[in-house]
Amino acid sequence: MIVLRELAEHAFRLYQQDRFDEADAACRIVLAHHPAHAGFLQFLASIRVRQNRTAEGLGLYRRILALTPEWIDAWYNLAVALERGGQIEAAGRSLKRALAIAPDTADLYGKFAALHRNAGLFVRARLGFARAVRLAPGDATAWTNLGVALRDLREVQSSTTTLAKAVACDPAAAEAYLQYAHSLRELGLLVDAMAAYGRARRLAPGRSDILGYHLFCKQSLCDWRDHEALCQAVLDTIDQESGTVIPLAMLTIPTTPGQQRRAAEQFHQRLAASQAPAPLLVRAAAAPRDPRPLRVAYLSADLYEHATAYLAAELFERHDRSRVTPLAYSYGPDDGSTMRRRLETAFAEFYDIRAAGADEVARHMAGNGVDILVDLKGPTKNARFDLATRRLAPVQVAYLGYPGTSGSPHMDYIVGDAIVTPPDYQPHYTEQLVLLPDSYQINGRDRPLPDRTPERAAFGLPEDSFVFCSFNALHKLSPAIFALWMRLLSRVPGSVLWLYGGAPNAERNLRREAAAKGIAPERLIFAAKLPLAEHLVRYRAADLCVDTLPYTGHTTTSDALWMACPVITCLGGTFASRVAASLLTAAGLPELVTSSLEAYETLAVRLAEDATALAALRHRLEDNRRRIPLFDAKRFVHHLERAYDTMWRLHAGGHPPRSFALRATHGPD
Repeated sequence: MIVLRELAEHAFRLYQQDRFDEADAACRIVLAHHPAHAGFLQFLASIRVRQNRTAEGLGLYRRILALTPEWIDAWYNLAVALERGGQIEAAGRSLKRALAIAPDTADLYGKFAALHRNAGLFVRARLGFARAVRLAPGDATAWTNLGVALRDLREVQSSTTTLAKAVACDPAAAEAYLQYAHSLRELGLLVDAMAAYGRARRLAPGRSDILGYHLFCKQSLCDWRDHEALCQAVLDTIDQESGTVIPLAMLTIPTTPGQQRRAAEQFHQRLAASQAPAPLLVRAAAAPRDPRPLRVAYLSADLYEHATAYLAAELFERHDRSRVTPLAYSYGPDDGSTMRRRLETAFAEFYDIRAAGADEVARHMAGNGVDILVDLKGPTKNARFDLATRRLAPVQVAYLGYPGTSGSPHMDYIVGDAIVTPPDYQPHYTEQLVLLPDSYQINGRDRPLPDRTPERAAFGLPEDSFVFCSFNALHKLSPAIFALWMRLLSRVPGSVLWLYGGAPNAERNLRREAAAKGIAPERLIFAAKLPLAEHLVRYRAADLCVDTLPYTGHTTTSDALWMACPVITCLGGTFASRVAASLLTAAGLPELVTSSLEAYETLAVRLAEDATALAALRHRLEDNRRRIPLFDAKRFVHHLERAYDTMWRLHAGGHPPRSFALRATHGPD
C-alpha cells in the first residue's frame, strides 16, 4: 500500500505539472500489476482526456463504471470528458445517473447547471445553480455561479445581490470578486466595480483577464493613475503569450495589428472556446442548391433599441429579396421598442433564440437552409460563445460588431474596406479580408435630421465660445489625446470642450486632469444621455468634433457627419483606429484625416481660427449629405450582396475562403 500511495503521489505531481505522458506511464506501471484498480483507472482516464485522447478516456471511464457502477466521481468525470468531446446530451445523461445515486450533492447540480449554461440554456442553468446554493449555502462558488446565471438572464440587480453573498462567503475568492465587479459595472456603479476588480487582482495577481477588466473599468472612469504600467502589463501578456487579454481593453490602448491577432487567438483558445461545447471546425462541403436567393442569417444580441440596430436597420430592409433572404437570429432582449418592431418586419423571418440551446440553434439553421451566417457581435459584451465557437453555416462572416479579428479558426471572412483593413493587413487576421468600396460601415438616410439650431445656452454652452466636441464614450479617452485637447483649449482662447458624460466620478477626474494642465475645469462641459433625435441636434451647437485615438469614433463620427459637423481624426494602425478615417473618406472629406497627432493638433487650431474654412466644410456636408457614398444605403447593400455572392461562389466551387476586393458599382449586376 505504501508503494501504491507513493506512486499515486508521484503521478499526481506530474499531472499538476502538465507532464501528462510521464503521469500516464506511472499509472500504467501500477495497472500492469493491479488492472482492476478503479482509482488508478480513473486517474489514467483523466490523463487521457488531458492528452486529447478523449475516446480512450471515455472507454476507461466506462470500464470503471462497469466495475463500480455507484461511483459518483466516475459518473461526474465521465460527464466532463463527454462535454469536452462535444457529446452534450450524453454528458447530461451521465450527470443524471450521478444525481440518481446522490440527489443531494451540490457539486452535481452545479455541474449540470454549467452544462446547461454552456449550451445557452440559461433558465435551466439558473434553476440548477439555485438548487446547488440551497444544498450548499456556505459555498462561494455556488453563489458565484448563480450570480453569473442571473446576469446571463439580464437580471443584473439580482445578480449583484447574489454575488455580494458569494464574496461574503469567501472574501479570498478572486472569481467571486471578478463576477461581482462585472455586475456592479453593468449597474453603472463604476467606482464600486473598480474597487472589486482591484480586490480580484490582488487575490489573483497572475490572472491577466482580471488585469484587462480592471484597466477597462479605470478607463471608463478616466482614472489614469498607473495607466502606463497597466497598459505595459497588458502588452507584455500579449507579447509573451502568458495569459488572456479581453478584446475590448486591447482596442483602447496602443497595440499593433499583430498584437491584436495574437491576443484574439489566445482569448478564443483560452476563454471563449473553453466556455462552449467543442465546435465543428470542418466547413460543410458544398451541396447542390436550388436556384434561389441566398439565405443569410444575421446573429446578434442587439436587435432592439441599440446603436447597432440604428446603423444596420436599413441593411436588413433594403436587401434585394431576389438575391438575399435575410433571417434574424436574436438572442438579446425584446424591449418592446419601436426599433424592435421595425426590425421584426425588416427580416423575412425573425427568430428569438434566447431560450434555445446551441444544439437547437444549429439544428434550426441547418433545417432552415442557412447559407451564410453573419455574426454582428464578435467577442463583445453579451456575446454567446456557445454559438460563436461552432460552425452554424457553410460560410461564416464577421461584420460590424467588433473592429478587429475574432481569432476564431472557423470565421471565414471579415467585412472591411481598403482603409480599415488594407490588403497588406491580411496576415493580422484569422479571417479572409473582404474589402468593400467606400466604407465598411452601413449608414442610411432614414435617420432623424433635426433642422433646428438651438440656443447654446440650452446645453450649458457659452454662446460666443468656440466649441470643440467629442461624444465618444469616455473609455476611449487616453491621457495622450486628453493632453492634446487641453493644448487646443490653451491655444484657442475662450474655447470649451464638450464631452459625453454620465459618470460623475469620470467627470470629476477629467476636470482634475484639466486643472493640472492649467485649464479651468469649467471649460469642460458634459452632455447627458438623450434620445437619438435630441442627441443629434446637439451637433448643430458644436463647431468641430475632435476624435479619440487609438479607438476612434465609429457611430459618433457618422452621426456628426450626418449633422454636417466636421470631424478631425488621426489615422492609426489598427481597424479601430482607422474607422473615422474610412467614414471621412466616404463622406468626401479625406483632408480631415491626419497622419500624426502633431498634424491633428495643427489642423484643429487652424480650423478654429479660420471660420470661413470651417463654414465651407459644414456647407459641403450639408449640400452633399444625400449624394455622398457614406449615407447611400442602397449602394452599400448592393455591394454587400455582391460580396455574399462572391463568398458563396467560392464555397460552391469547392474553394477555401480567400480575400477579395470589390469595385464600386451603382446598380444590379
